[in-house]
Amino acid sequence: MLASLWVAPRTPGARPVPCEDEPVLTDTASTQLVLDLVGVFVFALSGAIVGVRRGLDLFGILVLAWVAGLGGGIIRDVFLGITPPVGVSDWRLLAAAVVAGLSVFLLHGAWQAAAERHPDARWRRLSSTVRLLDAAGLAVFAVSGALVALDAEAGALAATLIGGITGIGGGLLRDVLSGQVPEVLRRELYAVPALAGAALVVLLHEVGRLTTVTAWVAVALVFTTRVVAVMLDLNAPRALRGDDRKERSED
Repeated sequence: MLASLWVAPRTPGARPVPCEDEPVLTDTASTQLVLDLVGVFVFALSGAIVGVRRGLDLFGILVLAWVAGLGGGIIRDVFLGITPPVGVSDWRLLAAAVVAGLSVFLLHGAWQAAAERHPDARWRRLSSTVRLLDAAGLAVFAVSGALVALDAEAGALAATLIGGITGIGGGLLRDVLSGQVPEVLRRELYAVPALAGAALVVLLHEVGRLTTVTAWVAVALVFTTRVVAVMLDLNAPRALRGDDRKERSED
């Protein structure tokens, strides 16, 4: 067995429990729970903000908050055979998503008023806020997803892919439900940092260097890479289209 947020459940439908005789991503079970709650909360905030931008009602905002906060974990649990997924079975995680959605719904007016008083502030732009929250959630869930997959003995390749999917899953489902092309398919480096972070966790496990510190380093690297990609507009290579060829020929 290895370091992980949670040990895979031993009975169908059981909630994974912390491993007491092995190193874990955080030092105590309570801290592990806080990490889960924070990850769900920040991703759910991004979903709720997108819902407000798309003009959805309260129910729609809560749905997007739930999907963004728990979608990646649900996909991970389905792949690993953990049923029912924690996204529909743990009331604390559900509550975190609901609180995030309600907070955005109730405080959005105050946010807009503050933004109007500071028109030059970067934080006033909701798109920047969504991406920052995305980066935080992406980092936490890419690493934790890989750890949970390794605990379930999914193998190195599967753990890397599941870690990446856990990180991007919530944002992808959020964008699809809000009627836009997912950012993972079109903007900056999104999936690449998640997959790289998950791969780093797998590598650390294989060489016996997976500890609390190195796991948090992986989280920090994913977050930093995503933020830098947004700031510098770094993108994965794209296919050369006809318009691009024409522009190059004219140059």
